Amino acid sequence: MSNPTPSSTTRTGVYSGTFDPITLGHEDVILRAAALFDDFIVAVAVAHHKKTRFTLDERIAMVAEVFQHQPRIRVLPFEGLIMDFCRQHAAQAVVRGIRNLTDFDYEAQMAAMNRKLLPTVDTLFLLPQPQLQCISSTLVREIALLGGDVMAMVSPTVARRLASPAR
Repeated sequence: MSNPTPSSTTRTGVYSGTFDPITLGHEDVILRAAALFDDFIVAVAVAHHKKTRFTLDERIAMVAEVFQHQPRIRVLPFEGLIMDFCRQHAAQAVVRGIRNLTDFDYEAQMAAMNRKLLPTVDTLFLLPQPQLQCISSTLVREIALLGGDVMAMVSPTVARRLASPAR
């Protein structure tokens, strides 16, 4: 998804992740966060550190398809430090979804470190809707691999991709 480059007065937010695959929890946080900004970027991580079910191009395509009717949401790949990505795109904030206390402990530590790296970028924490808080990409992949129904956890387009044989 490509939009014109935002102006210097545009409020830009970034939500990053591997999105392997994107879940309804991610979608909920992204849609609510995007409403707070003029421009919103979903940054899909290259993820050298983990073996993903889907390639980077497949993950970008899934996220772009999910948000194809949301003109303020851009989907871009990223590699390296999220604060470098924020600097490159003149972002004012990083948005993180928090499902539980374990997420909060990890994300609070990351937010503090990111603040040291780039003090001009704030971190905003959003809770997904309660019925979505138990969903994780890891659990969705496992359930799909074992033939379970993931329709209540991902969008139909993602469910179709999960139903196809793994590469």
